[in-house]
Amino acid sequence: MLSLTPYQNPMYFGLLAVAFVPIVVGILWGKRFRWYELLVSIGFILLSFFGGSKWEQGVALVGFLIFEVILVSLYNAYRKKKNDTWVFVIAVLLAISPLVVVKLTPLMSGATSIIGFLGISYLTFKAVQTVMEIRDGVLKDYNPWFFLQFMAFFPSISSGPIDRYRRFRKDYESVPDREKYLNMLEKALHYVFLGFVYKFMLAYLFGTILLPKVQHLALQSTGMSWGLVGVMYVYSFYLFFDFAGYSLFAVATSYFMGIETPMNFNQPFKSKNIKEFWNRWHMTLSFWFRDYVYMRLVFFFMKHKIFKNPKTTANITYVLNMLLMGFWHGEKWYYIVYGLIHGVALVINDWWLNLKKKNPDRFPHNKFTEYLAIFITFNFVCFTFLVFSGFLDTLWFH
Repeated sequence: MLSLTPYQNPMYFGLLAVAFVPIVVGILWGKRFRWYELLVSIGFILLSFFGGSKWEQGVALVGFLIFEVILVSLYNAYRKKKNDTWVFVIAVLLAISPLVVVKLTPLMSGATSIIGFLGISYLTFKAVQTVMEIRDGVLKDYNPWFFLQFMAFFPSISSGPIDRYRRFRKDYESVPDREKYLNMLEKALHYVFLGFVYKFMLAYLFGTILLPKVQHLALQSTGMSWGLVGVMYVYSFYLFFDFAGYSLFAVATSYFMGIETPMNFNQPFKSKNIKEFWNRWHMTLSFWFRDYVYMRLVFFFMKHKIFKNPKTTANITYVLNMLLMGFWHGEKWYYIVYGLIHGVALVINDWWLNLKKKNPDRFPHNKFTEYLAIFITFNFVCFTFLVFSGFLDTLWFH
């Protein structure tokens, strides 16, 4: 069977273009062909997860989806009658258990977990957020069949962006009027062309051509060198253009289907501080951690009066939240240190902004200070990406 990785080669885009013709025509005439959209989704999932030697990933994906749908449906049925915290906690732990197994298996055995597949993290986040919204009572119209469609929405199944159940359902159950849809198509085409520039030109330039060269230069010395500085900047640009390019493809594909999947990047290297950076970089992930980890930890600590000072609560939660994000990327030391650095940076950032607010005359705000803030933030982020890349592990310990 033909095997294609999402958004990686011309054939994938060609098949998308052909498959989308009936969908586009239908929406332009105010109709959704549900059965056809379902067939297209199944077809591309088969191409991505069952082709060639990847059939094991496909089996793992199907098993995961069945497990999560049953789990969330059972919790929804329970929540209509009762609301015990311990049941909610068990439901969340069960929802994340496949991901935990996949993440820890290489650490424990050195092998890849047989239940792992491309995109398991993002699907887990969707399942967990649905459980939490059912618990909060904001999701009252849960439907198992629709939840399965939400989880298996093929444009974003492999690497996000991470959508929300209610936002997705609002788009899915409506048909945009012709004027709005034409505007969506215009944006989609723009995102496709921009994605090609990002992923197949700029990411190729930085990741395939330049990165090996500066890494080779850096490996000539075990300490600080111009080669290492080159790795820091080149890898940072590669990481951005590669992931932002993929995200543009996912959003564009969604737009063709009449679904306004949220954007993942918003010119992050123009950020004036680290908090603004996280409001611009991998936005659906950072907002997920903000809403479903950070805010809930703050509420828990304050409810149980774990810390007397609200600022202490916020600061400790910053660090815990970013540490968890680091662990999510992997069990390697450089992912964890990356998360820790960003957690501490968020604490320092809040302290600095508060100090500026209290002393406006002492710390002037003008174009120069804005550009300086962007310069400092950009270089700090690039340094943390150097840590994140794992190259320092290769440079120092191998």
